[in-house]
Amino acid sequence: MRKDLIALSDDSKVWVYQADKTVDDDTEQRIKEDLHDFSMNWLSHGTPVDCYVNLFHKRFLVFVADDTNHVSGCSIDSSVHFIKALEQKYGLNFFDRLTFAYVKDDEFRFIHNSNLNPAYKSGQITDDTRMVNNLVKSKEEFLSSWIIPLKESWYKKLIR
Repeated sequence: MRKDLIALSDDSKVWVYQADKTVDDDTEQRIKEDLHDFSMNWLSHGTPVDCYVNLFHKRFLVFVADDTNHVSGCSIDSSVHFIKALEQKYGLNFFDRLTFAYVKDDEFRFIHNSNLNPAYKSGQITDDTRMVNNLVKSKEEFLSSWIIPLKESWYKKLIR
């Protein structure tokens, strides 16, 4: 059952999926309608999942689920199947984990893993560059640490 983000507990589970391209306004609206429909029917062992789902910045799918009633593996699988259907419907890829997002000049920018070190060495990306951490696991972590400086993120381990 769809809830407001604020209504869910801080330890609610979070999954973030980054699209391979930014969608236009019309596609954004249609995806948000699909997300609403999914959230109203998302079940775990026949029980509605208290959840919040949204598309942020026309690129990031965010699923937040209250785990009080234990979100089951089957319900997680159903969300992945739903995302795969969105990919097909809109010509997107939400499962490319080798492209990283960061914020520069108040805009989201994207860089492939193989270009991260050269970008760091050239100064395009610095320790203070705000990186998007799509590996956040809880609502609290999403709200506090979804976008953090490179020096405080797991990305720093990739810099050589």
